[in-house]
Amino acid sequence: MMKKTLKENYKARDIIGGIYRLNCNGNDMFWLRSAKELDKAQNRFQFFVKTNNHPEPVMKQAWQTYGAESFSFEILETLEKKETQTDIEYREDLKVLLELWPEKLSSSPGFSS
Repeated sequence: MMKKTLKENYKARDIIGGIYRLNCNGNDMFWLRSAKELDKAQNRFQFFVKTNNHPEPVMKQAWQTYGAESFSFEILETLEKKETQTDIEYREDLKVLLELWPEKLSSSPGFSS
């Protein structure tokens, strides 16, 4: 009975995704990303920092040069999945949001995709 309740609670939880950026304070570069669930993306990033392992190949050089401690995770915009939305619709909304953010940040130094 408890297992069934836990499963139902998990399915009923609010899903908060959105746009985030990974900042390298050593060279002022950053990378924009989207995630269906921001908390999971942030946990993954924290794991990479703790294990001193870069999250993506495009960050390898900066990670090795400046170290894990020079990187940070910043949430730029959140998007809650609506009850009526399919996963495909939700991912499409996130994709559109991600496409809008480079323009919002185009004046920022160090932008990298």
